[in-house]
Amino acid sequence: MNFDSNTVPLKQEEQIDLTSLNQYLQQHAPQTGLIKEIGRFTGGYSNLTYCLQTENKEYVLRRPPAGANIKSAHDMGREFKVLSLLKPHYSKLPAPIIYCESADIIGSPFYVMEKLAGTILRAGNAPKMNIGKETFQTLSAALVDNLVALHELDIKATGLDQLGKPEGYVQRQVEGWVKRYYAAETDSITSINEVAEWMQKNYPREQAPTFLHNDYKYDNLLLNNNDLTEIVGVLDWEMSTVGDPLMDLGAALAYWFEAGENEVFRYYNLTWLPGNFTRKQIIERYAQKSGRDLSDMVFYFVFGLFKNAVIAQQIYHRWKQGHSSDARFGALLPMIQLLGVTAAKAITSAIV
Repeated sequence: MNFDSNTVPLKQEEQIDLTSLNQYLQQHAPQTGLIKEIGRFTGGYSNLTYCLQTENKEYVLRRPPAGANIKSAHDMGREFKVLSLLKPHYSKLPAPIIYCESADIIGSPFYVMEKLAGTILRAGNAPKMNIGKETFQTLSAALVDNLVALHELDIKATGLDQLGKPEGYVQRQVEGWVKRYYAAETDSITSINEVAEWMQKNYPREQAPTFLHNDYKYDNLLLNNNDLTEIVGVLDWEMSTVGDPLMDLGAALAYWFEAGENEVFRYYNLTWLPGNFTRKQIIERYAQKSGRDLSDMVFYFVFGLFKNAVIAQQIYHRWKQGHSSDARFGALLPMIQLLGVTAAKAITSAIV
């Protein structure tokens, strides 16, 4: 049986009871057919993503990681709801099939969706693919334009406004992520402490609320296998909500590091490859396409870096508690420290 090349065998803590899963699907979603084998997709540090192989088709199953207790980041029902609300109005996402709230079937809630065909560019594969400068230049523009398109969705007409409360969104996010950081703190990091204090004293002007993906980056984009400049799918909607659209842009910029910056970042992204936009070019194109005032982008960039540090800290904390044997998770502390230093420098220089 030919699995997707990006899948790996399951570790002990990732195992799924195939008999139990098939019994559930045959009763509640018989259109999937009988699952023959299961593999796990590589990449990602959050929810676990599996490839379900039938006789002639593949599906995708999503579930929380072992030891996760952060409801907002690992709520399978909410992620399924996002896909269900979006699908009639936005085509670049997989169709949701079924959500199971019970943990009795595979040990946790989960949902199943269709599997889209396409290429995902990651830090591990993109540098080896000899992608030309013109391709990355065109793709960078498409990446920004697609984010603008998501922010142009009518949140009331689509029902997406029920996903959150946009009023006071930025302040709630800052306070919430600061609280999450200290709840998962393992080491005292001066720069992180300074950034947390600065954000709570320097809130930006309010923006009209839009739908937010909240984790928009290269490895959450599915590209046309025959034309890497075309985005055919957007994945990982687990943190989607409604609120200030510049929080979404800031999160994207926080993953976007350029050639000449700290080489450690090269292991986590591919935006340093020749032809990619600079962060300044991304901001300029987004401003041009959206018409929004981006004069407060330093704040949003800093918050994006801080949020990434918190996510890494939560994962590192779970690893230290023994909930994962993944060596990647145990190596995250230097990245957390580096993200804190990078955010503090952006504040000092007032440059994204």
